[in-house]
Amino acid sequence: MTSNPEKDEVLYAKINLETAQIPWKELERFFAAGRIISVDDSVDMIQVATLMANDDAKAISDMLENKQIERVTDGQAQIWSETDASLWAVVVRPWILVQQRAN
Repeated sequence: MTSNPEKDEVLYAKINLETAQIPWKELERFFAAGRIISVDDSVDMIQVATLMANDDAKAISDMLENKQIERVTDGQAQIWSETDASLWAVVVRPWILVQQRAN
């Protein structure tokens, strides 16, 4: 895949502006539909969203393989529900990326 750094920079900035904190309870229905992807806190979630928006299948596949991103498990969803967690989130249709950052 050929990358255009200037275009990627603009897309990164746009996605960054669309990122916000949201209570897990507001995301539960999307979790039930299988649309939530968790991003490890060691990874730049905005960069992941940019890769997804650019349909960079190789980079996304590598991140899945390395467990840097993965679908939210039932166990994690239950913990977030019980602790009333607030997560950083951004939509990259059809997915919603979430990240719980360490305090």
